Amino acid sequence: MELEKQVNVSTTMKKQTDSTLYRTVWRWHFYAGIIFAPFLVILAITGSVYLFKPQIEQVIYQEYFEVTPGENRVSAEKQLQEVKRLYPDAIISKYRPGEDRARSSEVGIINNDESLTVFMDPYTGKSIGSLNNEDRIMNKIEEFHGELMAGTTGDRVVELAACWAVVLIVTGAILWFPRKKEKIFGVFIPRFTKGKRVFLRDLHAVPAFWISAGMLFLIMTGLPWSGFWGANFQTIATNSGAGYPPSIWAGSAPASTIQTKDIADVPWAAETLDVPKSDIEGFVPVSIDETMSTANREGIDPGYTISIPGDKEGVYTISAYPPKAQDEITMHVDQYSGAVLTDYRYDHYGFVGKMVALGITLHKGTQFGFLNQLFSLFICLGIILVAVSGFILWLKRKPSDHMGAPKGPGIVKKKSFLVVTLALGIVFPLVGLSLIAVLVIDLFVIRRIPAARKFLNV
Repeated sequence: MELEKQVNVSTTMKKQTDSTLYRTVWRWHFYAGIIFAPFLVILAITGSVYLFKPQIEQVIYQEYFEVTPGENRVSAEKQLQEVKRLYPDAIISKYRPGEDRARSSEVGIINNDESLTVFMDPYTGKSIGSLNNEDRIMNKIEEFHGELMAGTTGDRVVELAACWAVVLIVTGAILWFPRKKEKIFGVFIPRFTKGKRVFLRDLHAVPAFWISAGMLFLIMTGLPWSGFWGANFQTIATNSGAGYPPSIWAGSAPASTIQTKDIADVPWAAETLDVPKSDIEGFVPVSIDETMSTANREGIDPGYTISIPGDKEGVYTISAYPPKAQDEITMHVDQYSGAVLTDYRYDHYGFVGKMVALGITLHKGTQFGFLNQLFSLFICLGIILVAVSGFILWLKRKPSDHMGAPKGPGIVKKKSFLVVTLALGIVFPLVGLSLIAVLVIDLFVIRRIPAARKFLNV
């Protein structure tokens, strides 16, 4: 009899612990969703549009992009001279020859503190027109996607939302996991005949299960671009080994205070690559056409861009950021001798660099072409569906006098909770800081105001 009582007590305690854990996970999931789901919807919408950047820009800027191929091309040097004639006070920063014969060439300039792209017909040597880079539609979409068009503050908000999305995925998986002997319906397929409330719940939970892996992939492949987590991750990745392989330089590695991202748009793995200096003694500068010959000779993807030296010791930087990560390359060329000083390709990347490079092209939808775009679009639309259905589900369930979240069970005293919180703070520092901020607000503000305690069900 005594043994039976002990078993019953043990069973009761286990159920209470399970209930406490469930309510805590639900509470985390609830508030994280209420706060950050709107930002995830913004990211999903802008990401869906940006996936199709090549097709959209081809339609919008067709008159700038397309040219009628002729027998002979005008030299790049003459094209630059024509741009200089049209914009005498401008600084020419880069040149892109175009990836095929029917594509215009592009000249990047800084004119009156504005960044412009001048499109040139390489067969006539005449300008087709120019665009202000800040006004290009897809650049606006990219800026909104990455930083909500709010600079550093927006970048941190986007990063915080992305990191908390990981918490949403983990807590959502725990809430979704069947605790009874569930069948397929309600777990893998929505229940269509159990009423609107059950269907709405399933419309939130079931699609979330199907897209969770893809959503987590998009988050983790997008974080390397973020200003805080991404910058620190890049520093750790760069400094964790012996540095860049010596084979990428002609001679010893340069001692430079300039990184490649300061002078050119290059792949992620090459952003912190040190920039060598040109040897200015005894040489006459080579032309942009000779630098193009070097790029063609080295087998660089035809969609490359040449960044032009900004001073006497600067170098030509040839960068290819093509659809496939395996074709990426960053090359520094001496502006006087034409010698290749740095040759940094995908094959030189370390394991982390290769994974990030692949992740970025998959994230952008370019690695596997149109199928890649469709798959990523499916994930983005799934995020929108899950967020909207969750919001409607909350409105349907919300009582009139409080938020509708489960009451906080005080599980913060449990070691497992503290370990998870500490781990989140280490892996995602902004999440850790936000947790500290919430804890301070909870202890010193909310718990001191009866109306706030009631509304938030603390």
